[in-house]
Amino acid sequence: MSEATAAAPAEKAPEDKPRLRDVLASPKMLAIMVLGASSGFPNQITESALQAWLKDSGATNTTIGILSYVALPYLFKFVWAPFLDRYPIPLLGRRRGWILIAQFAIAACIGLFALQNPHVSLMPIAMCAVAIVFFSATQDIAFDAYRTDVAKPAERGLAAAANNLGYRTAAWVAAAFALICAQYFGWRLAFLILAGVMAAFAIATWRAPEPEYRQAPPRTLRESVVEPLRELLSTPGSVVLILLIVMFKIGDAFALRLFTPFMMDVGFSKAEIALVLKALFTASAIVGAILGGIWMVKLGLLRSMLIFGVLQALSNLLYWLLAVTGKSYPVMVAAVCVDNVAGSMGNIASVALIMALCDVRFSAFQYALLSSFALLPRYTLGGPAGWIADHNGWPAYYVISFLIALPGLVMVWVMRERVDALDREQ
Repeated sequence: MSEATAAAPAEKAPEDKPRLRDVLASPKMLAIMVLGASSGFPNQITESALQAWLKDSGATNTTIGILSYVALPYLFKFVWAPFLDRYPIPLLGRRRGWILIAQFAIAACIGLFALQNPHVSLMPIAMCAVAIVFFSATQDIAFDAYRTDVAKPAERGLAAAANNLGYRTAAWVAAAFALICAQYFGWRLAFLILAGVMAAFAIATWRAPEPEYRQAPPRTLRESVVEPLRELLSTPGSVVLILLIVMFKIGDAFALRLFTPFMMDVGFSKAEIALVLKALFTASAIVGAILGGIWMVKLGLLRSMLIFGVLQALSNLLYWLLAVTGKSYPVMVAAVCVDNVAGSMGNIASVALIMALCDVRFSAFQYALLSSFALLPRYTLGGPAGWIADHNGWPAYYVISFLIALPGLVMVWVMRERVDALDREQ
């Protein structure tokens, strides 16, 4: 961490730490939650909704898995993140101007989905999906930097919770609406309505409070790349911490990579997935985000990563149970609820770790880079995931998802002193 970042919290006495109710009632936490919803809204349109659309057209799990690579721009958003650090839009401040532009671009691209037909060709659909992901990644860069800039060190756990609450709620509501509307009115109308809702998030961007910047933007594009890398890598144990970021949620990412095709193969209809599963996703994600944010304030970063990590690994075995038993509402409810509560809590810890590693001078680039590492398993495992599902079956798939979660837990324990020290530095 830089001297400027480390010095600021040290000036405040411990008793200055904000009370929970004061933080939750603050306008900036509300802004973080709504902008988090804007960030999450397009995510499941190019994942769950797209997978269901392709499944309806007769595509195999392998094809769906390969087409999941349209999400790769999320992994490379650090490439253009320095431009957002260096060149602010002369509208709505340093971060919100970029958020506004991205929101309108995403809305336009979702609208273009309505003109495509998967029975004719998958290439135009793939190109449109890549465009949605590119602008969604751009919005994420700007919003992640905004959240990092506006949240004080003591508020980071709650800021991560507010973001998670908005992100997951909007993501799964968008997917649920798409599935219901598609079943009864067709995919074209679904995408047109989703495009309109996406554009409406611009109102929240306009009203969001502007952070108080203690540092000026980088003076040159080179400074916006070289300095943040030097500052990040100068953190003790930075390389291992980055590897920890990659491994911490790999099991959870693998388990949910082909969630919609899995549920359709088990026997659930699109309407059931939308009305039951997505409602459960939303409700349990909200509970997990709230519990994760509150408990992290009490537990600290290290204990949160250990406890939340164990829970999210064990929750994958409930999907194995569902794959073995077949269509069962009680097992499905248990699997979805437990997995999403645990997954949301794990995400709170992961986001808090990333925020702790960022310097506010370079938060757009550093957060984009670190979050790209965190998303690496999610957006690179689509091909292997589809192949395993087709050739080994869903029970083996979810056993593997549990096993690959274990190395991340081992890394948290091995790095426990450094993680705890990083938390105390904040």
